[in-house]
Amino acid sequence: MRGEKVMKNAAKEISLKPRPPVKWAGGKRQLLAQLEPLFPQHFNVYHEPFVGGGAVFFHLLPPKAVLIDSNPELINFYLVVRDRLDEFLNDVRKHRNEAGYYYRLRDVDPETLSPVERASRFLYLNRTGYNGLWRVNRQGRYNVPFGRYRNPRIADEENLRLVSAALKRAEVILGDFSLVLEHARAGDFVYLDPPYDPVSKTASFTAYTAGAFGPEEQKRLAEVFRALDRLGCFVMLSNSGTEFVRRLYEGYDIRAVRAKRAISCKSDGRGSVGELVIRSYA
Repeated sequence: MRGEKVMKNAAKEISLKPRPPVKWAGGKRQLLAQLEPLFPQHFNVYHEPFVGGGAVFFHLLPPKAVLIDSNPELINFYLVVRDRLDEFLNDVRKHRNEAGYYYRLRDVDPETLSPVERASRFLYLNRTGYNGLWRVNRQGRYNVPFGRYRNPRIADEENLRLVSAALKRAEVILGDFSLVLEHARAGDFVYLDPPYDPVSKTASFTAYTAGAFGPEEQKRLAEVFRALDRLGCFVMLSNSGTEFVRRLYEGYDIRAVRAKRAISCKSDGRGSVGELVIRSYA
């Protein structure tokens, strides 16, 4: 009887899917129902070169994955949660939801902290900063004001343990999205979720890292998309529904989806917006 109960608990734990552990602009959690039918039914290794909040990765839970992002704070956080979770949980408990404390910690140079302290700082700022925004200036310094949430849940231990278990299946890499070309092989699935091409002059938000992601980067991304297609990968990309994006991927399978933007610099910038899903396969 006891053995049967243990087996049922283990099966339940395996079936649980982690939620994205961080708030991230452009996160795909609320789009998963629309994206699910567009994923390839079978693939080898999963690759996500703009992993961000990782909604698609945590939904698919592939047995093997390569996750890449150019944001050093995010990648350090994932590595610590994967490899040093208990140390991280002990450290994150020290944080206080107070404006003065927030600004003092915001001003700390993350390079002076240990990896665990740095990851703890990152999650605290992400969970208590205004509107869940992660934004940095040209010097790479986080500059989001205090969010003034009444009782934010900074660390969900149960979910973070699921996140840690999922990340143990993944290689986590700090770097440019083009690094995917060094890892992807025929039969792999590559999901690209870059900073979006702005639909207007005031709609642009690409400040996840200190480097801008403008038209030239979008063109370079399209070249990587084509190179992955030539390798024989299943390639899928999300981006805004602009004519510029449509021209870049002319000839590929292009579908329109509707997304509710939950994170934006301005409250009037949140709402339902049109996006494209572009695939190298049909």
